[in-house]
Amino acid sequence: MTISLSEFLAQLAATPVLAVTVALTLGVVLVNGWTDAPNAIATCVSTRAMSARSAILMAAVFNFLGVLVMTMVNASVAATIYNMVDFGGNTADALTALCAALVAIVAWATAAWWFGIPTSESHALIAGLSGAAIALHGGFAGINGGEWIKVLYGLVLSTLLGFAFGWAAARLVEFLCKNTGFFGGAQIAGGAAMAFMHGAQDGQKFMGVFMLGIFLANGQDNVTNFQIPLWLMVLCSAVMALGTSIGGYRIIKAVGMDMVKLEKYQGFAADMAGAACLLLSSLTGIPVSTTHTKTTAIMGVGAARRLSSVNWGVVKEMGLTWALTFPGCGAIGFLMARLFMWLF
Repeated sequence: MTISLSEFLAQLAATPVLAVTVALTLGVVLVNGWTDAPNAIATCVSTRAMSARSAILMAAVFNFLGVLVMTMVNASVAATIYNMVDFGGNTADALTALCAALVAIVAWATAAWWFGIPTSESHALIAGLSGAAIALHGGFAGINGGEWIKVLYGLVLSTLLGFAFGWAAARLVEFLCKNTGFFGGAQIAGGAAMAFMHGAQDGQKFMGVFMLGIFLANGQDNVTNFQIPLWLMVLCSAVMALGTSIGGYRIIKAVGMDMVKLEKYQGFAADMAGAACLLLSSLTGIPVSTTHTKTTAIMGVGAARRLSSVNWGVVKEMGLTWALTFPGCGAIGFLMARLFMWLF
């Protein structure tokens, strides 16, 4: 099942609650672009392969391409997010709960950005939706365990494989061609690959939520299979690109400069390791955190040189934020959903 642009615009004009849902969803996409996407280009900036302004513009372009191309090839991540929670039943209450979840996600991500902490937007999205679904159903009946387990797989994948790929890539690059001198350009290519895969992963997650909002606004709570239309790919990727172009220097500094001091060949290794891990997870339909993947890849690269080269104080701060995201954003999503359903 899908929806054409003309049908969507007609529904948008006739259904105020759909307009609110769309605005909130695009707001989450925009926040993702300025808080999460900078992780992809942090190493390019920290190694001085590119200026922050140029890297942000590059990320905007490749985020756009990642959303567009990967969704046309394989949209399984979007399907996983769509089916992860059950917003069935009373569609009016379900749409209210979905809006509450989106408000919670924006609040959590904005707070993390304000403090310069690279929280996982993906985990905030999953936690906020889950908390709202629990509030809607009054228990865990709203959680689809078969799909939610993929989130746990993704958590392990992004942490362990990110670190392992980063360590192995750094060792391999150092052995083969550390002193060849071409890593300025290679670093830019690696950053572009990371930005592309960020769009491929995170863009699909938000388009799954977008489609959920459209179906609920139409009173359809039992749609299980859908096709993402081209116009939605363009819209979400453009909004994400806009968010990235707004900036994100605080996140770039925390990930690329404070955690590990990298040389160009190490930055290249971290980017390629992170991009490979994201590609693997996207093709298998496992939603992973771009932030987790990139930061653990950087840790792996730093550890390949020596463990003391990693600033474990910054790592501890990030780890605490990640650990708090599921219960924290989930609780906000739950409370906001209860509040919204009581008010509206």
